[in-house]
Amino acid sequence: MKLFDDPATDRKFGRMQWRMLFATMIGYTLFYFMRKNFSFAMPGLEQDCGISKSMLGNFLFCGGIVYGLSKFVNGIVGDKVNPKKMLCFGLLACTLVNLAFGFAPQIATLFGGEAVTKAVGEGGEGVLVPSAALAWTLGVLLVANQFFQGSGFPPCAKLIAFSVPPKELAQKMSVWNTSHSIGCGLVAKICGVIMGLGVIGAANQGVGMWRWCFWAMAILGAAGLLLMLVWLPGTPKDEGLPDLPGTETAAAKASSKDGGGSGASMAKMVFLNPVILMLGCTNFTINAVRSIIADWGPTMLQQEKGFSPSDSGTVIMLFEFAGIAGMLFSGWATDRLFGGRAPRLCVFLMVATAALFAAFLCLPAGWAGASALCAAGFCLYGPQALTGVTATNTATKRYAGTSIGFISLFSYVGVSVAGKVFGSLAQSSGGWRLPLLVSVGVSVAGAVLFLLLWQTKANSYED
Repeated sequence: MKLFDDPATDRKFGRMQWRMLFATMIGYTLFYFMRKNFSFAMPGLEQDCGISKSMLGNFLFCGGIVYGLSKFVNGIVGDKVNPKKMLCFGLLACTLVNLAFGFAPQIATLFGGEAVTKAVGEGGEGVLVPSAALAWTLGVLLVANQFFQGSGFPPCAKLIAFSVPPKELAQKMSVWNTSHSIGCGLVAKICGVIMGLGVIGAANQGVGMWRWCFWAMAILGAAGLLLMLVWLPGTPKDEGLPDLPGTETAAAKASSKDGGGSGASMAKMVFLNPVILMLGCTNFTINAVRSIIADWGPTMLQQEKGFSPSDSGTVIMLFEFAGIAGMLFSGWATDRLFGGRAPRLCVFLMVATAALFAAFLCLPAGWAGASALCAAGFCLYGPQALTGVTATNTATKRYAGTSIGFISLFSYVGVSVAGKVFGSLAQSSGGWRLPLLVSVGVSVAGAVLFLLLWQTKANSYED
């Protein structure tokens, strides 16, 4: 799309736009490397440190709540600060916390003696029992990591909203959103391989390898931080370019009625906007369903379907890569087939997600069921990407970070509740069938919520 009459300015803006997209994709992928690695370390923490599923569920619950709150607060902050500095600070903090994760038992011994002790179980067998110091160390590190993770998305959202015109936002933001699945997919395979390593053929194969799920990602995070410092651009104004045509006037008009960017304007455009509130509710359902794979996927596939650690990593990688295709298709279809009205497409995608999760539940162990799960990833990640697009176009670029941060608060309440509920249901029922049935029901609820947004306008820039 030609944006400026001056060819030189138009070319320079276009180059900056694509550099911004790919740099922020890499940057946000690194955040995912250092967040989703915890899911792949969980079987090792259970095996080597005696951390139970219920305790892991508590960690996920607390971490998800903190991440949602952090994303919300940082969304407001991100609309006001330099996005490049914010993203780089977040990467640095997450790198340091992940480094500390691998040393959690050693840190715990500084405060409470032995990190892990042995006890006799109900059947007379020996069981590992984590010390309170180890449990607290892991919990505090997870919460700290989730807090700093919340500084990753808002600067990316701001840069995209300031650099991509509304009529291209669904397609290009869907391209950017593939960083979620690239991050999850690659970390799934890398950490799956790591957890399968050890002394081959020995009884202690893989013992202690959970540490490298954190250390390896910290190394990649440090390398990526250096890349972001050099390559990541700022807003068009920071790069000496004019504002994006067709957005500045409309955004100013949207806020001038309530005080020119005041708190009243923010409330009207975001917190009291019924479309934004409903998008938050849809985000709750999407991320609740996604969490059974993102948080419990490795454990579920190994215990319910009999996959090895490496194969479970492969399945989740394919689930995420199918999500990439789903996001790209959804962005194209929204702009080309649905006139920018993303919720209409999301109705059909959430229904398909429910059907495919049901198929995965019913199919026997093996790659047939895994194929249904990957197809569900294709359908689920379309709505995952499009809620942010709809929020940005509804609240305008002036409140891009705030609006996405606000609906993300709902998202990670969903993640937290689901992480806790799925872990508890799996523990109490002795398997994963009941959690999967709940996921099917939540997907149907998401389709109904999107149906209520059927008449939502494509964007707020046009009257």
